[in-house]
Amino acid sequence: MIVAGAFYFIYDQLANNDKLDWQKFIVLFQKNQSVSGISFILFLSVLNRYFEILKWQNLAQYIHKITVAQATQQVLAALTAGIFTPNGVGEYAGKALFFNKSDTKKVILLNLICNGIQMILTIIFGFFGLLYFNAEFNIITSNAVLILFGILISGLALLFSIKKLTIKGYSIEKLIHKINEIPKSIHQRNIFLGICRYIVFSHQYYFLFLAFNVDLPYLTLIAAISSVYFLASALPSFQLLDFAVKGSVAVYFFGILGINEWIVIFISTLMWFLNVVLPVVIGSYYVLNFKSKGIA
Repeated sequence: MIVAGAFYFIYDQLANNDKLDWQKFIVLFQKNQSVSGISFILFLSVLNRYFEILKWQNLAQYIHKITVAQATQQVLAALTAGIFTPNGVGEYAGKALFFNKSDTKKVILLNLICNGIQMILTIIFGFFGLLYFNAEFNIITSNAVLILFGILISGLALLFSIKKLTIKGYSIEKLIHKINEIPKSIHQRNIFLGICRYIVFSHQYYFLFLAFNVDLPYLTLIAAISSVYFLASALPSFQLLDFAVKGSVAVYFFGILGINEWIVIFISTLMWFLNVVLPVVIGSYYVLNFKSKGIA
C-alpha cells in the first residue's frame, strides 16, 4: 500500500501540475543537453543521499555497528515509509523496525539527532543567507530583523527555562543528558557530514540554475537558495508535497531576482524528483522485501 500510494502521488503531482510547461522544458533541454552535465547533477543527488546514509551509519553505531549497505536499506526504506507523514516523522518508526524492540527509544533519539543537526545547519546557513539577501534587496526593515532576532532569543531562553518541565517522564533536560551520553566523536562526524550534505544539495540547486541559463552573482544566488531552504523548512509539509512548499517560497525570492516563475517551478520540481522521488523508488524495493526485527 505504501509503495502503490507513493507512486500514485508522484505521478499525480507530475502529470497534473498546471504550472509545469513541459514544452518549454523540452525545448530548453534539447538546447542545453549535455551527458556530462546530466551525469554531474545525478552524481550530486547520489552524493546527497550518500552523506545522509553515512550520517545514519555513524549514529547507529551507538547501538551496534552497521554496514553502508544496511544503512542504505534503513535510510531509503524509512524515507519511503515516511513519505505520507508531516515533515517525514514516519521515518522514525521506519528505522526503528530494523532494530530490536528494546532499542526503539535509542533509534528515535538517534534519528532526532540525525535530522536535528541538518535542521540546525539549515537555520544557521539560512539566517546568514537571509541577512545577505536582505542587505542587497531590503525585503524587510532593520527593525523587523531585530524583532525576529529578539523573538528567536526569547524563544530559546523560554525553552531552557522550562527544561526541567517533565511530560510523561520526558523533559528537555533529560533529552540533553541522553544526547551528551553519545561520544563526542560521533557528534563531530555527524556535524561534518551534515555540512557536506548541505553544501551538496544547495549547490545542486545552484548548478541547475546555471543549466537554465540564469546568470547571477554566486553569492546572491547562494544566499537566495539558503534563504528558501531556511524559510521552507519552518513550514510543515509532506515529503510528497515538498517541492510545492519550497517552490512557492522560491518563486517569491527568485522573482525578486527577475528569474521567470516557470524556471523556478521546474528547478524546484527537479530537485524534488532527484532527491525524493528517485530514493523513494529505490526504497520501495526495501519496503517490499522488509522483514521486521521489532518482535525480537
